[in-house]
Amino acid sequence: MRNGTTCQHTPRCPAADAPDREAATPIARDDVTGWALLCNGAVLFEDTGLLLPDGQVVDPHRPLPALVPAT
Repeated sequence: MRNGTTCQHTPRCPAADAPDREAATPIARDDVTGWALLCNGAVLFEDTGLLLPDGQVVDPHRPLPALVPAT
């Protein structure tokens, strides 16, 4: 049992407290409201915010666009 869910994937999905937690497999989603339940029990929102199984909130963290050097 991992964070309240059972991961059946090989290799196992990262735990909800792992740095790469967003790489876990989505097991349910609602594209209308913009969320996905990940195998590790975290809820990922389309703005990249997260709700972890322990209730902790991770603020949205969209990557910044890459800067292209001027030529």
